[in-house]
This record gives sequence, C-alpha cells and structure tokens, in this order.
Amino acid sequence: MNIDVRGPRFGAALTTVVLAMVLVTGSGALLGWQALCFAVGAVAGVGRSPYGWLFRTVVRPRLGPPTEFESPRPPRFAQAVGLVFALAGLAGYLWGPPWLALAATGCALAAVFLNAAFAYCLGCEMYLLLRRTAAAPR
Repeated sequence: MNIDVRGPRFGAALTTVVLAMVLVTGSGALLGWQALCFAVGAVAGVGRSPYGWLFRTVVRPRLGPPTEFESPRPPRFAQAVGLVFALAGLAGYLWGPPWLALAATGCALAAVFLNAAFAYCLGCEMYLLLRRTAAAPR
C-alpha cells in the first residue's frame, strides 16, 4: 500500500528542527528521542512513527486529499539510515569523541533538510540505487 508523499516530508521538517536543536543545545537526550523516532519508522514504517502519527491525525485531515503517493519502502530505508547516524551521534555524546556527535548529527541534518526543503530524499535515492545495483546483470 502506497503512502501520501506529504507525510514523510512533514516528518523531515520536524526532524530538521529536532536535529538543529540537538546541534545548538548539545542535547544527547533530544538526539535519543530522534533515534527512537527513526527506529519506529524503520521497523514499523513511516506512517507509524511519532511524526507519521502526528501527520495522519492532526495535519492530513486539514489538507485536501493526496494527489501523489509513493512506495513506503524507500522512506523506511531512509529512516534506517537516519537511525545509524543518530546512533553514531549518540555514541559521540555518551562516550566521545565529541566531533563524532557533531559530525553524525550534522550529516543526518543535511540529509533530512534536503527532503524537507527540496523533496529530495537522500536515503530513498540510496535505496533505489541499491535496488538497481542488486538487479543489474553481472
């Protein structure tokens, strides 16, 4: 079943704000929250993540019906990629080195900002590239 393309973009906008706040405040706890959101999105799907739930229950009813849909697989993969960067950032905040926390969070922020601002999902593109590579004849 395909998903409304506006949902993942809404989630990306919220994630952009959260990750920017992590970099400004240095809050490992806030990065932990974002890691949890990424984990739920990767395991249960983006529609079941906290931001997906917020979009579905609060935002989408106030919008017109969706006109574009996409497969949930690429955004789900993107959530898993985000989780890897969030966990690397958490490791940096908890055990060091501090540059790891900043670099991993900054990379995640850059990728999610591309989705929020320009509808370019870097993790989704990685998913599609990996699929094409795996399907290519040898």
